[in-house]
Amino acid sequence: MGSLSLYRKSLFHISVLFLPCFIGVTYCLEFQGLPPLISPPLIPEILNFLDQRLALVYPIIQVFKNTITSDPFSITQTWVGPDICNYRGFYCTSPPDNNSAVALASIDFNGFQLSAPTLDGFIDQLPDLALFHANSNKFSGSISPKITKLPFLYELDISNNNFSGNFPMEIFRIPGLSFLDIRFNFFTGTVPPQVFSLRLDALFLNNNNFIQKLPDNLGSTTALYLTLANNKFVGPIPRSIVKASATLKEVLFLNNLLAGCLPYELGFLRELVLFDAGNNLLTGPLPCSLGCLAKLEQLNLAGNLLYGQVPEVLCALGKLENLSLSSNYFTKLGPKCWKLMKKGVLDIKKNCINGLPGQRSVLECKAFSMHPRYCPYPASFNLIPCKVPSSSSHPRIGPKRNLVTYSALSRHAVDFPE
Repeated sequence: MGSLSLYRKSLFHISVLFLPCFIGVTYCLEFQGLPPLISPPLIPEILNFLDQRLALVYPIIQVFKNTITSDPFSITQTWVGPDICNYRGFYCTSPPDNNSAVALASIDFNGFQLSAPTLDGFIDQLPDLALFHANSNKFSGSISPKITKLPFLYELDISNNNFSGNFPMEIFRIPGLSFLDIRFNFFTGTVPPQVFSLRLDALFLNNNNFIQKLPDNLGSTTALYLTLANNKFVGPIPRSIVKASATLKEVLFLNNLLAGCLPYELGFLRELVLFDAGNNLLTGPLPCSLGCLAKLEQLNLAGNLLYGQVPEVLCALGKLENLSLSSNYFTKLGPKCWKLMKKGVLDIKKNCINGLPGQRSVLECKAFSMHPRYCPYPASFNLIPCKVPSSSSHPRIGPKRNLVTYSALSRHAVDFPE
C-alpha cells in the first residue's frame, strides 16, 4: 500500500470530487434535485480512497449497511469513511488481474449476528470478492444469480443463517468454487446430483431438511471433507464412493435414514480418517475390507442394524482411536477386538454378545434374528483387498486431533487445521 505514488494518491483525491456522478445515476439525480430511485448515504464531497476499486464498492457497502436491522456488536459503526480495508469484517489485497491494485477480496462476518432480509445487491456487486464467510448471522432470502459473475469467488459460507427454499442452484455457475458451506439453514427438497461433480475441497450440507436417496454419482466428489449429517437421506451408500478413494478424508452420514448394507468398496478409501454413519438403518455384517483403511482414526456405526462378528482386521488397525459399534446386533468378538474393548477404544454396548455386560436382552436378540436380512454380493464381505500388517502398534497415545467435519456439527465456523 505504501508503494502507491503521490501522483496516484493526488489523482484519487481529485477524482472523488466527481465520484457521485461516476458511481451511478442515483447520485447524479440527487445532485440535480431529482428524487433518487434508492436512498443510499451520499458520498462526502472529498474521500481519499486508496484505489479506484475501493471507491466503486463504497456505495454498495453503505447501501447494504442501511438494510441491516440488527447489529448487536456494533460492527457497522466501523463501516465509515474511505478506509474500507479497516472496516470490521472486510479484507483487502491485490486482485489476481492487477498486482499493483488494492481491492476488497474477502469478507468474514463469522459470528457477527447481523440481521438483514437479503444479501442480494451486496456480495453479487463486489467484483473482486474471493471469499465470503458469514457463519452465525441472521441473513435470509435467496442467493442472487448475479453471484455467478464474480470471477474470483472460490469460498462461500452462509452456514447457520435463515436461508430457506430449494438448494441454491446459482452455485453451479460459480466457476472457481472450491468450498461450499450451507449447513444449519432451512433448505428443503433434494440436493442436485451435479453437486458431487463440482471441483470442491469441502462440502458441508448438514443440518438442513434435504430428503432424498443418495445419488449414484456420490463418489464423483473431489471433496476431502463431506458432511451430509442430520438430514433425511435414504437408501444405501452408493458403491461409487470408491471413486473418491484418492481424496476423501472425512465423511459424516450420521442421523439420516440410510439403509441397506455397507458396500465392500468402503475399504478402498485409502485416505479416510473419519467415517461416521451412526444412527441410520444400515444392516448386514461389517465388510472385512474395512481392515484396509490404514489411516482410519474414527469409525462410528452405532445405532444401526448391523450384525455378525466384528472383523478382527478392523480391530487391528494401528491408528484407530475410536470404534463405536454400540446399539447394533453383533454376536461375536475376536481376541483383538476384546483387547480394543478393554482399552476403551471399542464401544460394543447394547449388542448381542454373550458374556458381556450391558448387552441387549436374549428376547430382543432372538426377535432380531427371526427376520433374516439379505445383502447383495455376500461373498465380498470376507474379501480383504490389501496386505494386512502382521502386527500393529495400537492405539496411538497422545492428544486427539481436531477433526474438521465434527466441528461442522456445531453451529460455529468450521475449524480447519493449520
